[in-house]
Amino acid sequence: MTKFKAIKGNIASPKGFTADATHAEMKFQKLDLGLILSEVPAAVAGVFTTNKVAAAPIELDKAVVAGGVAQAIIVNSAIANAVTGDEGVSNAKTTQRLVAEKFDLNPSHVAVCSTGVIGKQLPMDKIALGISKLSAENGHTNGFAEAILTTDLVTKEVTYEVEIAGKTVTVAGVCKGSGMIHPNMATMLGFITTDAKIAQPLLQNMLSEIIETTFNQITVDGDTSTNDTVLVMANGQAGNPEILADTEDYQAFKTVLAIVCQELAKKIAADGEGATKLIEVNVTGAPDDLSARMIAKQIVGSSLVKTAIFGADPNWGRVISAIGQVAAFDVPDIELEIQGDLVLLHSTPVDFDQAELSEKLKEKVIVIDAELNNGTASGTAWGCDLTYQYVEINALYHS
Repeated sequence: MTKFKAIKGNIASPKGFTADATHAEMKFQKLDLGLILSEVPAAVAGVFTTNKVAAAPIELDKAVVAGGVAQAIIVNSAIANAVTGDEGVSNAKTTQRLVAEKFDLNPSHVAVCSTGVIGKQLPMDKIALGISKLSAENGHTNGFAEAILTTDLVTKEVTYEVEIAGKTVTVAGVCKGSGMIHPNMATMLGFITTDAKIAQPLLQNMLSEIIETTFNQITVDGDTSTNDTVLVMANGQAGNPEILADTEDYQAFKTVLAIVCQELAKKIAADGEGATKLIEVNVTGAPDDLSARMIAKQIVGSSLVKTAIFGADPNWGRVISAIGQVAAFDVPDIELEIQGDLVLLHSTPVDFDQAELSEKLKEKVIVIDAELNNGTASGTAWGCDLTYQYVEINALYHS
């Protein structure tokens, strides 16, 4: 039985990692440049946006992941370095080089990420000054989670410990994301560190599989960002024997990595721009897992469902409509529950107390359960309500 527990920590909690953050003056006052650093080269895995207009750092980071080794991740907020042409690519490479020179690293072992406004060039004088301020010894480890934020209202962190072969392995994650959240590989910026010893190909396969049921199952507004990136670094400093495929150690580590990814994904959904409620949709009884996941995501991504949840309106017809839009099979026998209240049985309306259910829909977490009675597969997706404030935030977001 896997022994794991959540602990209080940050992205630098695993052995052999440190982090730092500084104000490089890209934002008015807040931290806007963050660093994750491993004492030794680490195995690195990553997934990236499928948006065809990808930000300048994306190809650079794909090359880092293809090399299989990373020792540092540098992240700036405020400016996305997307749709910036050859100059943007050059600026990403310069950022990589400056970090490598500062900490005596191989440049190909430095990943570079940016988030913020599209179409603006990075102020390289500020980037260079900010990098010069970062420290490998006395870093502001808790500041990294703040430095990567854009329209987010809260930082998003989670840390777990798991016992593997008698050794304590730590897995820590941090992410940012609030708007432009509708993944098809990964969405937002997400970073995970672990002191586990695991080969890069195995780590990459594990991450790619976990992404499908975690980060890829959240949606806020239907928009996939130009900068979406998830990176995992494993530096092997916990002292555990190397994790091998199809072993108990593999399953234990995968379980905790999946939990970290899922919790981060849910934190993003709950902090969607203008959101007041987290929505969880569970679909069961589908012919296959992919269909179940896509139907769940269609429900949670429906603007009509999202606005009904915002208005505490138990309009189950909007949920049924969303199911019908994407189901590639007949669904004549649906059972539907909202906040635990049965509203549909055998695709036939059931009497329920609308006033009571409306009160339940004012809670912070809304759960919709749909049983399709057409198989044994299941899937879950997470999102948030659609509010007046979402429109206000994005109408005023400067480009």
